[in-house]
Amino acid sequence: MSEVRASGDPTPQDTTHDRHEPHGAGVGSRLNWLRAGVLGANDGIVSTAGVVVGFASATSDRGAIVLAGIAALSAGAMSMAAGEYVSVSTQRDSERALITLERQELHQDPEGELEELTQLYEAKGMRRELAAEVARELTAHDALAAHADAELGIDPDDLTNPWHAAGASMVAFVVGAILPLLTITFSPASIRIHVTVVSVAAALALTGWISARLGRSPVQRAILRNVAGGLLAMGVTYAIGALVGVNLG
Repeated sequence: MSEVRASGDPTPQDTTHDRHEPHGAGVGSRLNWLRAGVLGANDGIVSTAGVVVGFASATSDRGAIVLAGIAALSAGAMSMAAGEYVSVSTQRDSERALITLERQELHQDPEGELEELTQLYEAKGMRRELAAEVARELTAHDALAAHADAELGIDPDDLTNPWHAAGASMVAFVVGAILPLLTITFSPASIRIHVTVVSVAAALALTGWISARLGRSPVQRAILRNVAGGLLAMGVTYAIGALVGVNLG
């Protein structure tokens, strides 16, 4: 006779959600360049769309609009890459400095550091005896990694990579910028601004959805925030371009 599984017993299906959790080495690095990529694409869409819409409201010269869009794409991509590289490099330098300091402290006062690690685990809710045992086990395995994780929230083997972030930002910016540039270039002059606004709004909704999924945050709020910000930027540049175009005309 087959045995009946108790209602509280775990089934194989109960553990399937674990495979969706972001565990494993390299997660921090992957999330870092994914975040940089999404932000880069979003900035590429908004900034380039703002420039070409502003120029389109000031002049009907397709050549001038395309030139302005290419300039915005080139400058924006380089700026994004350089800014992301500097930002992440600064973060990485700080992480390395903290790890170096922790390594020195472990060398100079191993017993004091062991007691500190024990107290950290006690503060998380462990009993004193269990906290001391865990601290000893982790110290024996990899003292530096244990202290870096418990004290600093850093994985010494998974530091942020500035080149990954810079490259992802630059490529994503170009990909995002191409959309408004191509849209306003190949759309009929009478509707080029309208088509560009619609396509940009759709693209911003997509990047908002992706960013929300990556960050596990509310999707609707992210999409509305993204689209509203992009439409506001295009509205401002359109008004400026129309004002300048009238005055120069």
